[in-house]
Amino acid sequence: MLSEKEIMRIFRETQVWQEGHFLLTSGRHSGEYIQCARVLQYPRFTETLCYELAKKFKGEEIDVVAAPAVGGIIIAYEVAKILQTRAIFAERENGKMVFRRGFEIDEDEKVLVVEDVITTGGSVQEVIQAVRAAGGDVRGVGVFVDRSGGKAKFDTRVEALLTVTIKTYSPEECPLCREQIPLVKPGSRKL
Repeated sequence: MLSEKEIMRIFRETQVWQEGHFLLTSGRHSGEYIQCARVLQYPRFTETLCYELAKKFKGEEIDVVAAPAVGGIIIAYEVAKILQTRAIFAERENGKMVFRRGFEIDEDEKVLVVEDVITTGGSVQEVIQAVRAAGGDVRGVGVFVDRSGGKAKFDTRVEALLTVTIKTYSPEECPLCREQIPLVKPGSRKL
């Protein structure tokens, strides 16, 4: 089993964990940022992390591993491979997460939802709703990093490899702004 220290070593080595002055999607500022996509460049690390995540659900009856696009696609594939089941992903269509491309969930199929990082849990919640709308039974949520510090809540079991609380600031109260550290907009969503 990987310790939190070993996970952090992997995240620092692959530049997942970043320090600086960041403008978050919420409009808040932070001195730390987590970009999990960076670790997915390295199959050996991805496999190791996904194995640790899959182990948390070993012995559960899982028929399908589902994820939101884009962050969870590779994780869903790898976890499904380990659990010897299939993987699908949901993507936005007209602002709503849906299963397309012929992906289907049969009535009462047992589904594990996976994601790279959760902050508010919004994308994961949307995938849970899409699974249930298709008749699936959500058996749990697995994530690499729960960035909410455990505050993101779901009505199912949640397992995270790492749970962290990252301090954020409103632009008006940001000490990094006062220090005139350049502001960077990372991530994948537009404001």
